Order: sequence, then structure tokens, then C-alpha cells
Amino acid sequence: MSIDSNEITEHHHYDRPRPYLCAVCGQQFTRKQHLDVHKKSHTGENLYSCTQCGEYFPSYSGLKFHMNIHRGKYKCTECGKCCHSSYNLAAHRRSHSGEKPFECTACSKRFAWAGGLVRHSRIHSGEKPYKCHVCDKVFNRSGSLNRHMRVHTRDKPYQCHVCDKSFSVSVNLSTHMRVHTGDKPYNCSLCNRCFSHSGNVQ
Repeated sequence: MSIDSNEITEHHHYDRPRPYLCAVCGQQFTRKQHLDVHKKSHTGENLYSCTQCGEYFPSYSGLKFHMNIHRGKYKCTECGKCCHSSYNLAAHRRSHSGEKPFECTACSKRFAWAGGLVRHSRIHSGEKPYKCHVCDKVFNRSGSLNRHMRVHTRDKPYQCHVCDKSFSVSVNLSTHMRVHTGDKPYNCSLCNRCFSHSGNVQ
């Protein structure tokens, strides 16, 4: 089934304009109320805590949405995974069925999620809707902008549980962990010597 990208924007929230920008982390929002709620996650103001897992939320509605997981309201009958909503559960079920109803009209690649198709379509269009408000660099994914913002904020959210060293991106933490585990996944095809970093294989 081929789905027009216009149809996706009419029925899903993935490509709506996001004019409200968080000055701390660069995340963008469709509504000012959503930005106001998000800001509380930086200040620690009015945080709502889940009594079951301890996770914090900047709004009561966010906590209520999260609680659906613990209540098992939207539970997959195949694997037992609990989802936030009926939409998330329907999308999750596609991981079992292999169904990919969203098709790219440019290259016929298929996706299980509408959001996956929207992000993929930017490869063909060259669209980069996420702009850094500090240096004007642009990105085609919000996650890429969020990671980039750590260059400016110097935020390092990924911390090693062994030595407490912190990193701005998760892949750097994974690489660092090899110092502690001794893992050397890269080996030389000539001498079979192993290395912890790909750059060391000459």
C-alpha cells in the first residue's frame, strides 16, 4: 500500500511545524504549552514521580500516560510488552507480523511506522527542518539536533557506572566501556591482532 506523504501529515503529528524552541537543549515543540511543560524538566520544578519505577515527569498527564505501561492497559498478547497507548501497541504488533504499511513513493522502501517514512523522505527531499538556534546548523532529525546541542550546553548524560566518566553521546560510552571489559572487537586481517578501537587497525 503506497501512502502519500500529505496523507501522513494530515493524520499524524510527525511533520507539524515546531516553532517553540527550548533555549536549553534546542528541542522544538508544536505548542507553547508543550514547551512550558518541557522547561520544567530542566528546572526540576513540579516533577511528578512514578511510585513504581521512580521515573520523573514534568506534568501529571505525562505521568498518567506513562502509568499505562505499569497497568498493562495496552499489553501485547504475543510477547507481553506493555505500551503507552493503543497506537503504540498497534505499531509494536507490526514487529511480530513484519507488516510495513508505509511505502516511500520515491524508492519503494517500506516502514512499519509513519514517522519512519517521514524521516526517510527527507533523504530524497533534502529537507532539514531542525535548526540549531546557536550556530544555525540544520538537521533532518530532531534527535540529531538534540545530540548537537550538547556541543553548546556541554551536557554529558551518558555516565560510566564503573568510573563515573561522562559522555555526550551513547556510542562514546560504549567505546569507553571496553577499557573496563577488555573487549577488542576489531582484528587485523594480516596478523590477527585485536584492538578496542577501529582506528587502531592499520
